[in-house]
Amino acid sequence: MKLHICRVIKEYRGRSQKARFPVLSRLCGLSGRSVVDKSPPCDHKIPMSKPDRPTETTTPTHERVFRALRSEIMHGEITPGQAITIRGIAETYGVSMTPAREAVRRLTAEGALSLSKTGRVSAPQLSTERIEELASIRALLEPELAARAQPRAHLALIERLQNINTTIEQMIVKKDAVGYIRSNLEFHRTLYLRAQAPAMLAMVETVWLQLGPTMSALYARLQRPNAAGNHRTAIAALRAGDEPGLKLAIRADVTQGLRMLGS
Repeated sequence: MKLHICRVIKEYRGRSQKARFPVLSRLCGLSGRSVVDKSPPCDHKIPMSKPDRPTETTTPTHERVFRALRSEIMHGEITPGQAITIRGIAETYGVSMTPAREAVRRLTAEGALSLSKTGRVSAPQLSTERIEELASIRALLEPELAARAQPRAHLALIERLQNINTTIEQMIVKKDAVGYIRSNLEFHRTLYLRAQAPAMLAMVETVWLQLGPTMSALYARLQRPNAAGNHRTAIAALRAGDEPGLKLAIRADVTQGLRMLGS
């Protein structure tokens, strides 16, 4: 019997897909099983191995403090010349001195904080020449980022920019300087992300960081910031596919206020 089954199996393997069914029927007949399984479905559930639970990734303390302090500086929550102490940072964020010291070190390297010879850390007070320099960098890089984003713009992006611009107008009415700066930078970042130029965007964000405290001082001097108007022009150009008009609107937006402050 075993020998006969082996012969049938050998015959089965040597045949084409279509010709295998009769051989399979013979084989099942020899083994006492049907080709078509008519047995009732089994209710027994095969135990499945549980997937490994993803490990909870928590942001390191020093990184959390760095990001939070960086955001405060970029959005003008710290004024030019304001002193910052490592002990004060540690107390504010409920951490030890080590992550606070590391955050200050990194932000000083980015030009967001100034370190005096006596060891005093403060937000930088920019000279007129420095403001002009940073304004020129923005005037060079940001219109280029906008131009690169323009071919990749879609309706959802334009609607998102319109919503952010509405928020900017609300911040102007409320005279909320920090909210205004935060929303204004969000508008630009949202547009520039479509450029898919991360190195260029990183350079621009470093400039924003260095200008953050100065932007809060600028807002106090402006009776009514014109960012929302420039943004509306940029959105219209984006919708029309007008690259030159888009670049002009962005250049005007990033330079007008800063150059007035530097004058």
